[in-house]
Amino acid sequence: MARYTGPVCRLCRRDGQKLFLKGPKCFSDKCPVEKRNFPPGQHGQSKKVKKVVGYGLQLREKQKAKRIYFTLESQFRAYYEKAANKTGVTGDLLLQQLETRLDNVCYRLGFALSRRQARQVVRHGHVQVNGRKVNIPSFQCKVGDEVAIRQGSKELVLLQVAKDFASGQNRVTWIDAQPDNLTGKIVSLPKREEIHLPVNEQQIVELYSK
Repeated sequence: MARYTGPVCRLCRRDGQKLFLKGPKCFSDKCPVEKRNFPPGQHGQSKKVKKVVGYGLQLREKQKAKRIYFTLESQFRAYYEKAANKTGVTGDLLLQQLETRLDNVCYRLGFALSRRQARQVVRHGHVQVNGRKVNIPSFQCKVGDEVAIRQGSKELVLLQVAKDFASGQNRVTWIDAQPDNLTGKIVSLPKREEIHLPVNEQQIVELYSK
């Protein structure tokens, strides 16, 4: 399956803002957005930045959301179509689906330093949902699901590092996390005000609804 494997800090620089794709580095002075706040590439520093409006702005918001959650275009479009067919605010429903992906839930629980690393943790079979191993990052979690690190994987060094990093971050209220046991339970679906991301979902809805 096609996926982006290049340096993720370039993606943040392309959008001109932090997308928090690199874990602790995003909160340090080493963040490239802080050091080189101009687009990547040979002419990034000298090229005049044009104001993005209309379709360009809508496309930029979609690209940001795709990059934050590491989804492909076909996956992202499927999430939108599913949200559009439900009763409710389409933009909020879209973000709800993205937030309840298993890899994102693992990131929110502090099982990884970033969503990209959380995807790897899931892929390598370290995670179980309701007592059963699940290695599909896009697995859709539901209210009442219990997500945990498998017993044989709890001593992994990366999990301990991620646990220490997560202890200094704000916990989300829609997950009942038990960091000492590396487990958590989804107690409700996330509301828009609980999803603190630099994304304007209404622009995405307008783009796809044309």
